[in-house]
Amino acid sequence: MHGILVIDKPTGYTSRDVVNVVSKKLHTKKVGHTGTLDPLATGVLVLCIGDYTKMVSLLTNHDKEYIATITFGVETDTLDITGDILKETDVIPTKDVLEQALQHFVGVQMQEVPIYSAKKVNGKKLYEYARKNEDVELPIEQIEIKALELLSFEGRNAVIRAVVSKGTYIRSLIRDISHYLHTYGVMSGLKRTRLGEFDITESKKLSDVTDDMNLLDFTRCLRYDTKEIEESDWSVIEHRNELNLDSKEEFVLLTYHKKRVALYVKNKDRYKPFLLFDKSI
Repeated sequence: MHGILVIDKPTGYTSRDVVNVVSKKLHTKKVGHTGTLDPLATGVLVLCIGDYTKMVSLLTNHDKEYIATITFGVETDTLDITGDILKETDVIPTKDVLEQALQHFVGVQMQEVPIYSAKKVNGKKLYEYARKNEDVELPIEQIEIKALELLSFEGRNAVIRAVVSKGTYIRSLIRDISHYLHTYGVMSGLKRTRLGEFDITESKKLSDVTDDMNLLDFTRCLRYDTKEIEESDWSVIEHRNELNLDSKEEFVLLTYHKKRVALYVKNKDRYKPFLLFDKSI
């Protein structure tokens, strides 16, 4: 079984938990996820199954959309509602002031990676430093906020929609917005509604996963050319050798009698095999 599966991750599960459940249900160890979601978060978790695990790094580069809830007046060590409270305040922004602040954060910027994250520094995950109360310099990464929209605001809680680039931490964004407003705030809810071309509307619950279900394929998320091969090319493909292909795309789908046989990826001035297809794909 090879393909792409979009799961609506339930709260309380880590991304690794979801991988383990799906791996067991599909009877394969070749399952990889394309972007970690915190246990608190729900929503789109894109899984690559079988030979499609080679595509994990490609899909993690895509933009993501989130619906996030901000609770103002408090800051925690984890930057979300599950952490230990570090600071509190009675300062709550108005709706108009918050809307103006959101627009200030749209664009390219630098963001500090939160200490409670899986980002590695000197070969060790940041949360491991945090749990041992060890000092570490937090990395600062360039990100891009594509869109921010206030959906609702009641009491201390605001709900926003955020479209962001790879590597953006919504928890850190909420902290930075709150500090800009001279107050504190934490993430108290998060739902990922889109990753690249994959939307929450096509996601499956974990309970829906079966070993005979239909999976999505690469045509949903890659730009590619299609080229019909000659019989003389068979041995080159079977031996996973490189090919000279006239194309401007990064990927080329090779077909034989209009049936797909391989997906090749650009490698300098030639193309090398990326996926070889069989009857199960």
